[in-house]
Amino acid sequence: MIACNIFRPLPPSDNPDFDPEEDDPILEAAWPHLSYVYEFFLRFLESPDFQPVAAKKYIDQKFVLQLLELFDSEDPRERELLKTVVHRIYGKFLGLRSFIRKQINNIFLRFIYETEQFNGVGELLEILGSIINGFALPLKSEHTRFLAKVLIPLHKAKSLVTFHPQLAYCIVQFLDKDATLTEQVVRGLLKFWPKTYSQKEVMFLGEIEEILEVIEPLQFQIIMVPLFKQIAKSVSSSHFQVAERALSYWNNDNIVSLIEENHDTLIPILFPSFYRISREHWNQTIVALVGNVLKIFMEMNTNLCNQLAEKHKVERQRERKREKEREELWKKLEQLRMSGSGDTPGPPNIDSKASSAITNNAFTNVHQLGVNVTKR
Repeated sequence: MIACNIFRPLPPSDNPDFDPEEDDPILEAAWPHLSYVYEFFLRFLESPDFQPVAAKKYIDQKFVLQLLELFDSEDPRERELLKTVVHRIYGKFLGLRSFIRKQINNIFLRFIYETEQFNGVGELLEILGSIINGFALPLKSEHTRFLAKVLIPLHKAKSLVTFHPQLAYCIVQFLDKDATLTEQVVRGLLKFWPKTYSQKEVMFLGEIEEILEVIEPLQFQIIMVPLFKQIAKSVSSSHFQVAERALSYWNNDNIVSLIEENHDTLIPILFPSFYRISREHWNQTIVALVGNVLKIFMEMNTNLCNQLAEKHKVERQRERKREKEREELWKKLEQLRMSGSGDTPGPPNIDSKASSAITNNAFTNVHQLGVNVTKR
């Protein structure tokens, strides 16, 4: 009866450009009928008289596979009830657990590498969050492979915003189980770090903060250099929300404590960007937040900060000097070009050989300053 009523081909999407963030979902017209079937099935599974041994003849792999396919329904009400149904089946039918995990894995792989279209990713991740929480230690290779091949690559999906909270929860659950997976996870996130999608970068920063909440000190030391190089870039972002989200790390006592324990390594990575932003960023709120962080750095190690500030000033002066020399050389080259083309009278008493020597010398100087010049 259950199979006859709920298993059906799902209609194709009427809107190929459907945006789950902005567009309303298309609700199932037959939901009043379907909801009664789902509720009846749930009460059946949760009944104290329910006998899995007798039911396994009917609730088999084929039945479960059809249930999982229904997660592509556009109606969120159906996906919510499906989530509860599959969770109950996973808990009561031990022989189906491996099959359920494998089929969810297949759905995700198809989503990541082929279609990037599946409506129930968030709900399936919620189921997995509970499953991961119950994994026995040490973790099986099947589970760590799922983390590496499925959960981490899911971060590159364009529709990440629709399921990121559930995905981040699964990642943190894995790290709670096995802290040695931290390096693999963080390097995976850095690999897929968004370059131009600011909203997605804000989500990545939020997930990194969740990871830093549960990270062990030894694991932090392994990943802190590449991680905080990226955080320095995020703080330097011209996008206000990205910079603000990265700076919010310094409101987290646990993260500040980790930075303080390793300040000799981390302050030299962060200080140059922060010092520059405090003088150049367009947003005054960001400038104020950066100023507060610089005060924290000064409290951690005043001498180191003073040395870095002085070094930054010297490098800035050198950079300005190089810029000025480049501008002067370009002006000389332009004057020589104009003189050679006859647009303006050339300087007196300079023959062609001397003019050529001056031009070659100017090109050499520009090249030494790191400017690529193409002779016209």
